[in-house]
Amino acid sequence: MEKALSGIRVLDMTHVQAGPTCSQLMAFLGADVIKFEPPTGDVTRGQLRDIAAVDSLYFTMLNCNKRSITVNLKSEEGKQVFSDLLKVCDVVMENFGPGVLNRLGFGWETVHEINPRIVMASIKGFGSEGPYADFKAYENVAQAMGGSFSTTGVPEGPPLATGAQIGDSGTGVHLMAGILAALLQRESTGRGQFVECAMMDCVMNLCRVKFRDHQRLEHGPLPEYSRQEFAGFTPRAGNDSGGGQLGNAIKCAPGGPNDYLYIVVQEHVWPALAQRVGGDALAADERFATIDVRRRHQATLWQLLEDFAAHHSKWELMDILNAIDVPCGPIMSTHDLVNDEHVKLRQMAVTVPDAGRGEFINVGCPIKLSDSPVEVTPAPLLGEHTDEILGQVLGYSNERIESMRTAGAFPRGRPQAA
Repeated sequence: MEKALSGIRVLDMTHVQAGPTCSQLMAFLGADVIKFEPPTGDVTRGQLRDIAAVDSLYFTMLNCNKRSITVNLKSEEGKQVFSDLLKVCDVVMENFGPGVLNRLGFGWETVHEINPRIVMASIKGFGSEGPYADFKAYENVAQAMGGSFSTTGVPEGPPLATGAQIGDSGTGVHLMAGILAALLQRESTGRGQFVECAMMDCVMNLCRVKFRDHQRLEHGPLPEYSRQEFAGFTPRAGNDSGGGQLGNAIKCAPGGPNDYLYIVVQEHVWPALAQRVGGDALAADERFATIDVRRRHQATLWQLLEDFAAHHSKWELMDILNAIDVPCGPIMSTHDLVNDEHVKLRQMAVTVPDAGRGEFINVGCPIKLSDSPVEVTPAPLLGEHTDEILGQVLGYSNERIESMRTAGAFPRGRPQAA
């Protein structure tokens, strides 16, 4: 069945998380993604390994639906294979350190000369220019320098990283948008182009509303924040909604670490919410009559809601509040999510067969296209498709493949976990 990205071939040199997130999404949508690995493989094949001699979940969960070829780019024959693949691919992706591809002889100018239609996509921590360009970056470094750390946590506590991998996976999603835009523009120009996403830049984009609040501070305090101490920058706000409506996580029975329901108190739902929680007395309480006064008394408001929630589980309270149209959602743990019927129905927790571990659960494709359904297939073993790609994609004969293998272009032996 033809899919949205059928006919698009991606040469994926990326490793760890940011780049593989992008290429896996493209593979889910139908692109032929060739994971181009050195003989040692993507480093995450062996990181956080839970079963000996089996590729780690870190690798398998980010590299489904791809093919793997192992090539030694330090050999002349290996460079020839890479050059030949560039000629038949639509996209090449890399996230090496600054200057690595140039030293190998494959900077953007050379790649563009080899294939003027190819899109070259690059992920860097801080971009290819500027004072920070040569700095190394990791997930939490990008969060720290992009504004996320400083605005995450409670006001009196230290800055915190988010649980969501906005530096890595967030950058991967941004990169896919850039690649697809470049492919679309190629339809009119006939030319490929260089696409770059810096992790710090992408974190800043995901923190956009915090920069909104930074500028609002020039004209006075931010009334929706439960704490009103400001020092010229957007503060940490705990679980405050940060929007026009009040919101917070309310502790529920039996009081475990994730027994909370996040509740948004919209203006038009307050009368029904007040009546359900505190009857006529709360509905008539002048301290909560409008959103402006509720903001001033929100500490009391949250305590009243928490007193009510102490008698209900988060699921029971969600049912109570949904019945009166109050926006709310339980704090769902990883255990909750992988066992949730809604999540399974949406195919966001899918069981994938795997030769080494039997099966594992992966996060499904969040992009749903009516004419491009996604079937998640296992991540490849290291070099599993080397001969297949050389023969089918490049048209190499068996004799040429064996000759190049003898010359050191790619390793001998059966495909295996790195």
